[in-house]
Formats: sequence, structure tokens, C-alpha cells
Amino acid sequence: MASASSNALSIPSSSTLVDAKAPRQSTAASPPCVTLPTLPPPPVQSQSRARKTTAYCRKIARNVMAMATGEALATREAPVELAPTEMPEFITTLQKTWDKVEDKYAVSTLAVSGLVAVVGSAGLVSAIDRLPLVPGFLEAVGIGYSGYFAYKYLLFKPDRDALLKKVKETYKEILGIS
Repeated sequence: MASASSNALSIPSSSTLVDAKAPRQSTAASPPCVTLPTLPPPPVQSQSRARKTTAYCRKIARNVMAMATGEALATREAPVELAPTEMPEFITTLQKTWDKVEDKYAVSTLAVSGLVAVVGSAGLVSAIDRLPLVPGFLEAVGIGYSGYFAYKYLLFKPDRDALLKKVKETYKEILGIS
């Protein structure tokens, strides 16, 4: 057992030149080398398994092609009718509104540019927020303006009525109601 392990752990050295400059040192002076055991060969895939896999893939391909062309599936005799699924009311309203739009290219471009503007403004606000003294200053300005707004529009009843009237007029103007 000891001789078998010593044979497996040592590599015989030769006296040939390694890089054509100097001969190797003798085996007594060199440290012992360790070799790793060889890996077993990969298992051979059985031919019956390969045939089954190939047949299954071909069956799936036939079914996909049959579904694409509208023919009956290979495993069934009658075509399968899918049950209609109900979409949420929001989606149906959105589809009807989209169908009414005449210039879909302009609406799509406007939506994409709006998305880019929102992302860009979020980046700008984030960059300003990272500056050392600016966030605290802007917070103080916001608190000050909120106090001014409350004093001017919310403290007394005639001012509240005027604000409510202005909000309703703006709302009607946006919706286009006369």
C-alpha cells in the first residue's frame, strides 16, 4: 500500500533539458509532487433516452405549428376553444380610448417624452438634494411658503371662498366645461 501511494504521488523526472538552458535537479533535491486522480469518463447517454427526448421535442414542435396554423392538435381530434377571460374595466376603457385616438404616433411620442421628462427631473432633484446646504435651505423656503399660503388663503372665510372659487374655475378650464 505504501509503495502504491508513493508511486502515485511522485512524478519521475528525466535528465533532459527543460528550457534548453539548464538540466533539472535530481529527484532527491526536488520536493515531492502530488498528482490528482483522473476523473471517470462521463456517462454515456443511452440511445433510448435520446430517442425519447427527440420524439418529445418533435411532438411539441408539431403542436406549436398546429396551433399557429389553426389546425387540430396532434393529440386531440377537435380544436380546443379557449374560454374568454374578462379584463378589468380599466383595461377595456383604455383600449377603447386608444382605438378612438387618430394620431397614435403623436400620442406615443408625447407619452415617451413625458416619461423622459419625469426621469430627468427626478435626477435633477436628486442631484440638488446631494448638495451640502441646499436641502436645508429649500426645506426652510417650503415651510415659509406653506405658512404664507395658510395665512393668505386659509385663515379667513372670505379668502377660503375665493380660493375654492379659483380652484373650481381652474378645474372646469382643464376639463373644457363651459
